[in-house]
Amino acid sequence: MKVKTYINLVRRSARAIRSCSPGFSPRAAIVLGSGLSGAVPQLSRAAIIPYTDIPGFARTTVSGHTGKLIAGRFGSLPVAVLQGRFHYYEGHSMESIALPIRALEYLGLKTLIVTSAVGSMRPDFKPGHIAVVKDHINLMGRNPLRAFHEEEFGDMFPDLLDMYDSSLRRLALSACRRRRFPAHEGVYVAVGGPSYETPAEIRAFRTLGGDVVGMSVVPEAIVARQMGIRVAALSWVANMAAGLPNSTLSHPDVLNMGQRVSSRLRLVLEAILKRID
Repeated sequence: MKVKTYINLVRRSARAIRSCSPGFSPRAAIVLGSGLSGAVPQLSRAAIIPYTDIPGFARTTVSGHTGKLIAGRFGSLPVAVLQGRFHYYEGHSMESIALPIRALEYLGLKTLIVTSAVGSMRPDFKPGHIAVVKDHINLMGRNPLRAFHEEEFGDMFPDLLDMYDSSLRRLALSACRRRRFPAHEGVYVAVGGPSYETPAEIRAFRTLGGDVVGMSVVPEAIVARQMGIRVAALSWVANMAAGLPNSTLSHPDVLNMGQRVSSRLRLVLEAILKRID
């Protein structure tokens, strides 16, 4: 796809969202990961828009990703919730994965919270715990900014020093502590998937400094930072990574654990939204 064609598609996506929810200009957006349908914050005046009604939004094919955008208000704060994401392992291009974030930024987005399921590479990060991402290691083999630079998207070489906003991380950790939810800060290792990792790969990732491993988050986060959007990433530990005790892996297990942690994550998300201007 040519850059100009892509820009036009982003603009069409933004117009379609606004036509379904007139005047909507989100200050915050949340991307919900696998099995987290129950983590949607309590929104008023909500419009539910199927992805199939938005140009450029791909059809979600992974179980646990419903494929809907919810445009509503949390108190007075306009919020967009993306129920389902597009994954690189599904065959989507990086620019397609980035498109929803770019479209929402065109509508006014300032803060993005991405959520995901992860495997834990540390014995103290146990299934059901929340991992607040403080940095990442991108091993997906692609960068979403490659070959799709346009000045209106931001700097071609964005600084990722404070990739995951420190103030948002503090809010998330504080919200977890107040509710006595087990939570940790950690480094997210992004891989392409869809196969789970081998024990040898997990040992290598730990040597590199990784704490948790997943197949999403990073493309959306990089695009958001390029466009000047604050980013927080909240992951929930679905399983222990390969080679660690109790490390049996399956997607149904991920979805079941997601349903169990959804209510916790919803409370944390709402606590963060209350503090966003």
